[in-house]
Amino acid sequence: MNKILVLIPYYNNIEGLLKSLRSIDPDEESDVLIVDDGSAIKLNEDLVYESFKAKGKVFFKILEKNGGIESALNQGLEIAQAKKYEYIARLDCGDICLGKRFQIQHQFLKENLEIKIVGSNVLAVDCDDKFLYAINLPLHHEEIEKKMYFNSMLIHPAVMFCTSIIETIGYYPTHYKSAEDYAFFFAILKKHKMANIKEYLTQIEINEKGISLQKRQQQVKSRIQIIKDNFYFGWYPIYGLFRNYILLILPYNIILAIKKMKKNA
Repeated sequence: MNKILVLIPYYNNIEGLLKSLRSIDPDEESDVLIVDDGSAIKLNEDLVYESFKAKGKVFFKILEKNGGIESALNQGLEIAQAKKYEYIARLDCGDICLGKRFQIQHQFLKENLEIKIVGSNVLAVDCDDKFLYAINLPLHHEEIEKKMYFNSMLIHPAVMFCTSIIETIGYYPTHYKSAEDYAFFFAILKKHKMANIKEYLTQIEINEKGISLQKRQQQVKSRIQIIKDNFYFGWYPIYGLFRNYILLILPYNIILAIKKMKKNA
């Protein structure tokens, strides 16, 4: 059995799923677990197998009812533990791997045993694969820890982490709606070190119909609550709260325009 399990939650986006699977380099040695979160558009397993060319197996977990991404992710973590995978990598439908992403992240974690979760820099495109902007993140734990109060300093579908951390931090919190990843990363920060790799190893799709944009206000409100729950009196938490309250009232098209301006600066 491979050491790496790629966890992909699926909900009514078969084309995005196939695109993600096709992006995994054929030389990668990783298995894939697809958790169907009660989709109306059912999975075509034959198409899935045809799209996945890497050196690994594909597993399915079909949930009868839609319980939300937090529930789907936690089901995936349970399976990863039960099957004794050493590492869990994340990928979302429509997002793609660049190069030998999992091999690079796996090697990084093997060479840096104090690091238990690693992300990377990320490219963002629209639904037509038109480049929007690059996301350049802090690389080292100390800076990530400080700036985590501004926003997540790890991009969720771009991370790989050691399965063993589940024993110390538990599963994804279910009470921070649309910001389960942000809360999960804060829980990791309290007990473990994290890092990002400078290379662009993942390309994410900014989809106006996606959960992150449809539920943006809910997401920002959850982020504010997470910052409050992890607050200490200092510059980073205070500025982080101020920044997120501003984001709560700004229309997303203005935020996207600012990100594009930074890209071209």
